Amino acid sequence: MEVRTPITLITGFLGSGKTTLLRHILQTVPKRIAILMNEFGEMAIDSKIIEGKNVRIAELEGGCVCCSLQGEFEAAVNEVIDTVNPEMIVVETTGVAEPEALIFDIQESLPRVRLDGVVTVADADALIRYPQLGRTTRMQIEKADVILLNKVDLTSPEQLGPVEEKLHQINEQAPILPTQRCQVDPDLLFGIGRDRDIRHPQHTHQPEFESFTYLKEDILERGCFEAFADYLNGKVYRAKGFVRFSEGAFLFNFVAGRWELEPFQEEKTALVFIGKDIKAKEAKIIAELKKCAS
Repeated sequence: MEVRTPITLITGFLGSGKTTLLRHILQTVPKRIAILMNEFGEMAIDSKIIEGKNVRIAELEGGCVCCSLQGEFEAAVNEVIDTVNPEMIVVETTGVAEPEALIFDIQESLPRVRLDGVVTVADADALIRYPQLGRTTRMQIEKADVILLNKVDLTSPEQLGPVEEKLHQINEQAPILPTQRCQVDPDLLFGIGRDRDIRHPQHTHQPEFESFTYLKEDILERGCFEAFADYLNGKVYRAKGFVRFSEGAFLFNFVAGRWELEPFQEEKTALVFIGKDIKAKEAKIIAELKKCAS
């Protein structure tokens, strides 16, 4: 009888820190890991961030891995088992995916794997500044076996108490682990394997978010770009990608008004912008960004 490969889902809303967690796992877990990634947007930014590691990456193109890509997801899982025989599989879902249908699919349609656990990354800062939870965020919390309450360094201890209580009200079982940049003992994330109710989910799509991309070989002026990053506040919820300045290339991360730049080797400026009704703002945002081209 074939030993079933453990599979772990990493879920969480846009910009919560899922790829940061994945990078941490790859740096600290000495196992042969296969990664399946499903990104929201036309350009695969997250897979570029972790490429070059001793890891097999399978990209699931755009949209929602929770339903429309189930056939592709099953094929990707079977392919990585056949080709690299990983010791474990980690799936990073898009921030707008609801995990319920994917959990059902793993347990009902993939006999070669076993669901090891669902890890949900929650953005403490965003939960404080935007306390009204949408359906997707709530479902990601409900289905978690472990909740990483990330970015606690951007909050105060007094603010964290009510956030933890809200998470506990939504999901009484999952332990809540406060983290900074998803630094957590990986032993706390794996080997969970609890029994689940696998009723067929009643999944409905609520397409709130749109995206567009910007890809150029321009070198941007850094001061202008930093002003542009501030300009994005209130216009987009999430932006990510690579920017090139005269002093080098950087990874750009923008979430709900906060942003950061991290040195990163890349040859082109490549950015993805995500938000509600963002297509209507695309021309204006790109016009502002082009002002930074040297």
